[in-house]
Amino acid sequence: GKRIVYIKYQIFAMYKADDDLEMTMVCHRPEGLDQLEAQTNFSKRELQVLYRGFKNECPSGVVNEETFKQIYSQFFPHGDASTYAHYLFNAFDTGHSGSIKFEDFVTALSILLRGTVTEKLQWTFNLYDINRDGYINKEEMTDIVRAIYDMMGKYTYPVLKHDAPKQHVDAFFQKMDKNRDGVVTLDEFILSCQEDENIMRSLQLFENVI
Repeated sequence: GKRIVYIKYQIFAMYKADDDLEMTMVCHRPEGLDQLEAQTNFSKRELQVLYRGFKNECPSGVVNEETFKQIYSQFFPHGDASTYAHYLFNAFDTGHSGSIKFEDFVTALSILLRGTVTEKLQWTFNLYDINRDGYINKEEMTDIVRAIYDMMGKYTYPVLKHDAPKQHVDAFFQKMDKNRDGVVTLDEFILSCQEDENIMRSLQLFENVI
């Protein structure tokens, strides 16, 4: 898990800013590192190192969705990562600004690397809650799982049938939807994942999150 997270952090180290993008984007300076240190699980020294790397590779100080997709796709050359990257981008872009700032990046990284299990599950719930209504329905879960399957590509899952993601979701949704009302709440999601390690592993909650 940590190895994968570290490798995927290199996403940002692989990004070379596009000149046109740089010219059209307003440069963004992050909030004071003192404030970010208080809000995250990183020390000021770690934040300085992260910011140097982020700023070096993203001189404009922000990453838009198209660039994020290009970066992410380099990790999954045998699959199509664009749909998953779209959902992931929205989870990082908590302010719905259409771009990921350094603050967004380190806040998410802090949770995913050093957060409690509950914090990680809350973050993942938000990823799956595509329309942000506070619930996960079966369609949303299917969309995310299908996006993960598409991203991993045919080399990872050579024998999967087209309906495999749906079957996958049907089984887990039934376990998660404790009161059978057709939606999964945050409490149901956390409880189910903590009760059943197979759910966490099968939905690949942390391995593919970043």
